[in-house]
Amino acid sequence: MDKNQPENLQKTFVITGAAEGLGWAITLCLAKKYRAEFVLVDISTEKLRQREAQLRALDVRVRIYTVDLSNYLAVEELVESLRNEYSRVDLLVNNAGITHRSLSSQTSSTVIRKVMVVNYHAPVELTQGLFAGLKAASGCVVNISSMAGWMPVLGRAGYCAAKSALHQYFEVFREEVRNDGVSVLMVYPSFLATAIEQNALAGDGGQARHQRSTVGAVRSPEWMANQILTSLEKGRERWFPKDISLIGAYLYRLAPTTFLKQLRRRFRMELGTTP
Repeated sequence: MDKNQPENLQKTFVITGAAEGLGWAITLCLAKKYRAEFVLVDISTEKLRQREAQLRALDVRVRIYTVDLSNYLAVEELVESLRNEYSRVDLLVNNAGITHRSLSSQTSSTVIRKVMVVNYHAPVELTQGLFAGLKAASGCVVNISSMAGWMPVLGRAGYCAAKSALHQYFEVFREEVRNDGVSVLMVYPSFLATAIEQNALAGDGGQARHQRSTVGAVRSPEWMANQILTSLEKGRERWFPKDISLIGAYLYRLAPTTFLKQLRRRFRMELGTTP
């Protein structure tokens, strides 16, 4: 990723969930180092317009698209618009996500489907749809996955399933397109201080009201964005947190009974149990 690229070869960066949290932090981090046209995708028109104004004040080229990524027709329309507008895509950041905090036995199929569509189907469909542009630019796909894709997190069955699917799909995809010059960076954070948790769904589709339980350090989106940029510049293919959540992932594989016992204790509030 050469920030001194000539104007006539200006890069195109597409970022979903870009209006706040990690998506906005990634956008700002990239805008400080690279000359590019930023394509910001989010569900909130009002927030997108605020971000558009902020970037234009910094003399950054920007386009905004209001899209509900849980709507597959809206995703198809977005892909068609981007293909018509951009012949090359240097960077696609699949950041948009949604989670739930509810027991699997008390979570509606509608919630599970929505979590799966936003976290798995939308990134896959965007990547497939924009593949010609990614190939033309020898571009990179960045997927914001989660340590929940590597180990169970109680009260997040649908989210864990979606992130596991994302992991498996793009591990295969990376190898299949390696000779096409398209790269993939998989990012596996533990817990971040972003709106995804504030907006977590309850089992009935409303907003989860109970306090979340966490494993490992809760990091800021700015910290995470800098880690991602460093990983991109070093050509890394995966990023893992160096904290207790990574230890937990290894423990789950080596001693799953012990890991799950500890997890039940840590998440007892969400399970509705006492010590």
